[in-house]
Order: sequence, then C-alpha cells, then structure tokens
Amino acid sequence: MKLLLVTIWLIALLAEVSPQPRELIRYEDSRVSMACTYSIVVYGNNAQTLRQAVDTAFDEVDRIDRLMSHYKLDSPLSRLNREAAKAPVKTDPELFDFLAECLRYSRQSDGAFDITVGPLMKAWGFFRGEGRMPSNQELAQARRNVGFQHVILDEKARTVFFDLPGVELDLGGIAKGYAVDRAVALLKQGGINSALVSAGGSTIYGLGTPPNEPGWEVKLQNPVAPDKTALTLRLKNQALSVSGSYEKFFELGGRRYSHIMDPRSGRPVEGVLSVAVVTGSGTAGDALDNVFYVQGIEWSRKTLSAFPISEVIFFLHESDSKSRIENLKHNSLHRW
Repeated sequence: MKLLLVTIWLIALLAEVSPQPRELIRYEDSRVSMACTYSIVVYGNNAQTLRQAVDTAFDEVDRIDRLMSHYKLDSPLSRLNREAAKAPVKTDPELFDFLAECLRYSRQSDGAFDITVGPLMKAWGFFRGEGRMPSNQELAQARRNVGFQHVILDEKARTVFFDLPGVELDLGGIAKGYAVDRAVALLKQGGINSALVSAGGSTIYGLGTPPNEPGWEVKLQNPVAPDKTALTLRLKNQALSVSGSYEKFFELGGRRYSHIMDPRSGRPVEGVLSVAVVTGSGTAGDALDNVFYVQGIEWSRKTLSAFPISEVIFFLHESDSKSRIENLKHNSLHRW
C-alpha cells in the first residue's frame, strides 16, 4: 500500500515539474513571384528559424521563375522557344525532367493539357492582355503551331527539339504548382512541420496541420457570387488547385470566353465555371485542374481512377445567378 502511495506521489510530483509544451509561434509572409502573390504561413518554436525557412522557400520560388518563365528573355525556357526549332538544344536537367513530366500529362489526358498552347493564348489576346476575338486566319495559324507531339525529347542526349517552326512552350498551367512543391520541400528541410503555402490562391498546399486543428481550412469561392463561400475543405499534406473562368475572360455577343483553352479545338472551354482538384502535390493539381476543366464532367467521371487525385469538384453553369457543384469523389450534387 505504501509503495502504491509513493508511486502515485512521484507521478504527481513529476507532472508538476515537467515542462509544459510552449505555445507555437505563427509566422506569415508573402512575396510577388511568377506573376502572382505567394503566401506562406508557418508554425514553430523559434521565430528566427521560421523566418529563415520562409525566406528560403520564397527564394526557391524565384529560382523556378527564372528557370521556367516565358516572359523573361534570359530564362532557359525562353532560350528553348527561340532555338529549339532550329536544332536540338541541351537544357537544364531540372527543366528537361519537368518537360518530360508535362508531356506525360499531355499523353494521359488525350491532349487536354498541352504546354504548347502559347500561340492560342496570344491569338485570343490572353498573353499579357484581357482577351479578344481572333480572326479565322489568326486562329488557323495558331492551331498549326500547337501540339505536344511537336516537342521531341532525347533522354540520352538530354535535348529538346521542336519539329515545327512556330512551336513554343508555356508552363503557366503547371509551373506555379511545381514551385509550391519545391517551397514545401525546403520548408520540410528547414524543420517546418506545419505550413500553408499558396500561389495566389490557385494552388495551395497544407503541410501537416495548424495547432489543435485536423487540417488547414481553405474556402472555395462561389463563382457566381465571389463574395460568398461555396465549400470549405481541410488540407493535411495535400494540395488544392483551382482553375476558373472568372480569372480572366471577355464577353462578346452575350457569350463569355475565358483564358482556359482546349488545345485541340483552339477555342476557350465554355459551360464550366471552375474546377477544384485535391491531390498529393501542387504539380499534379496544377495540371489536372486544367485537364478536368477541358475534358468535362463525363470524361472525368470515367477516368477519375487513372489519376493521382483525392477529389474533383466541378462548378457548372446553369444560369447567370445559379450554378451547381458536382463532387466526383462523393458522387454528390448541390445547388444554390
């Protein structure tokens, strides 16, 4: 009996002297890069460590921009666009591997995702512009220069070649997601276990969870009422990527033409307001939200299991004031 009492007393004493866990420090910062604002929220025990980790992550995003920008004339990607139709060009190993991954998404999506879509973006006025209706001649010329099959990669020589003059690469549909993944990887290396990384809201990755929460809460915008929330998701070691027609568009003759192109038809996709994809990586999400947006709900429903995703949410147009949500994972249907 005495032994039991002594044991209980020792446990109580240890509980009193044991250090209580400190409240985690929250640190948040943002930086403009890749034509959008990257934001990072982190939690940890040391303020200086948090700042250094976030700065390192932002520097990595800037590095990806210098590597993959088609706006910067001195980037390796811009060099490919200038020279790869003349002769095979040996390029940065990281960029070569990334282009190979992009072409895999093109093949798997039957061409719905295509990094040669740049000429169409220019013809429709969405390259550094708000959009316009191209002439039939402009559109025909742009379509001749589009097609991922024209990008020839030599894995042994590590070279890139365009088999048609006028082909050019635009990584805007996937590079932001890749930059998010790289930022998350460096945060992990810096000892960060709890972070939210956002590329302008189009691709968001939730690393771990915030204190005392099951996941990072992310709200999806209602595309017909932007000031309202359509859905709330929680991310834990997952990425959310969103493509929406409301991001950039113009209207003509009562029709809306958005910047999201079907590379095969050469025209903007109509009838879809936005698509949100939950995946394990920002790179996959950034590519697949475009794939499902272009291919539409029925194709997506049939091929869902072929892609590394957790959930696909369609926001479909019904009228100027009403849309519907179709969540393919849960097979549910909502209206408002």
